[in-house]
Parts: sequence; structure tokens; C-alpha cells
Amino acid sequence: MSILIAIAALGGLTLLLAIMLVIANRKLYVYEDPRIDVVEDLLPHANCGACGFPGCRPFAESLVDGRSLPGKCTVSSEDERQVIANYLGVDVGAEEKLVARLACAGGTNVARNRATYQGMQTCQGASLVSGGGKGCFWGCLGLGDCEEVCDFDAIHMDEHGIPQVDNDKCTACGDCVEVCPKDLFTLQPVSHRLWVACKNLEMGDDILEECEVACTACGKCAMDAPGNLITMENNLPVINYSENHNTKDPIQRCPTGSIVWLDEKLGVVKGRESQKIIRKGERMAGES
Repeated sequence: MSILIAIAALGGLTLLLAIMLVIANRKLYVYEDPRIDVVEDLLPHANCGACGFPGCRPFAESLVDGRSLPGKCTVSSEDERQVIANYLGVDVGAEEKLVARLACAGGTNVARNRATYQGMQTCQGASLVSGGGKGCFWGCLGLGDCEEVCDFDAIHMDEHGIPQVDNDKCTACGDCVEVCPKDLFTLQPVSHRLWVACKNLEMGDDILEECEVACTACGKCAMDAPGNLITMENNLPVINYSENHNTKDPIQRCPTGSIVWLDEKLGVVKGRESQKIIRKGERMAGES
């Protein structure tokens, strides 16, 4: 008899819990627009965050409820964005592509290492040991943390140990920005062609003993720039991109080529008075 009572009690409890779950499901049900799944499938599933959302699913939700336009996804192609816009019956919208830019050009052929680092071969590891051993404290350490962390194969180290960013592959996910211990990467609109490829804060030519392409804070770029396009702050030129920056005038008299023009086809363009670097091998200690 006691066994039957126990079975009945357990059965009753199970039935009660089932009824409570059914009621809770009806009361707490949250409707989700089925278009979200469709739009998510149309997105690239990169989950890079370039759109400003933590992943493609939240971005799909914002598209469906009208908070965003497909153009914010700079990873998708123009045709793919148009498909999403047509499905939702909205405009594609315009969003300028962002890319990672490096504020350093001090590769091994122009910049000296003052110490040999032995340890975990990462920039973050090296930076913990007297800043990494590079003569210029602010310079790229060249151990490729940014290349390693990039999931989109958009960064490769060149022959001189300087990261090169493929603008077509870069999704502006920001991983390279976070991993660089020297804070050399920033995300910039591709229209920012005028660029300061240096973060040295020292003033004067003494820094050239450590890096031939370092900014010496001579101020010529600021003097040659129209209006208030460039100001000198902490011994570095700062470009005001809200001004008309479609000009190569500021790069022409730069003696070291630390301020450059990033041409879409030609790549890095230096000014007419910039020193020409012909050294292919490593710059050795004591070498001028």
C-alpha cells in the first residue's frame, strides 16, 4: 500500500509540475520575429563586431526592428547587403569601411634593437622585459601578436618585422588593437589617407640614432598643412580629420617620412624631401 501511495504522490507531483510549466510557457512566452533567423543566415557569421554589435545575431535583431541598416556590415559584399535590404524592404545605408592602421614604420632595417630578448616570443611577453629591448620605446616589437590574433588573415609580418594590413580582408574587429602592448593600432576610416606612422614622443634628432623614420617633432607638416588640419601635441603631429584632409602637402617636407600618404594603389607614399631608405638588412648597433 505504501508503495502505491508513493507512486501516486510522485505521479501527482509530476502532473502538477507539468501543468505549471505549460502555464509558465504561455505566460512568459516572448515572441521573436522569424525574420531574424533569415537575416542572420544572410550575414557572414564573422561575429567580428565591426557593425558595433557583439555578433551577427544581435545585429540581425537590430536590422529587423529597424535600429540599423545593412550597410553597417562592412564584411558583407555590396550584393549581400542589397539582398538583406531587399528582404527587409529598407535602404542599404552607407557606412564607410574601417581598417586597422599601425602608427609605426620602424622595421629592423631602420630601427635598432638595444637588447636581445629571450623568452616567450610574443610582443606582450617582450614588453614586460624593459619594454622589449627596442631602441625606440614606442616602436613595434615585431613578434607578430597582431598577426596571430587576426582571424581574418588580414595581417602579415613583412621582411623587416612590421605588420602589414590587407584592407580588403580587414573587418575592423579590433583584436589587433587590444593585443598590441604598445597601443600602435587604431581603427580608421579608409578615407584617412594622411597618416602619422610614428608614436615617438621625444623631440629632436637624437631619436634618429634609434630609428631613422621616427618623427623628430620638427613641425614642418603642421606648418605646411592648410588651416588647422595638423597640430603638434606631445611632440607628435595630430591630424584633425574633420578638416579637409585630402592633401599631400603636409608630407612633402617631412625629413624622415614619418607622415605619409596611404595611396589606394601605390601603397605608402612619402614626401619629396624624405630620406630614402635603401638598407635591406638589419640595422646594426653603431651603424649610421
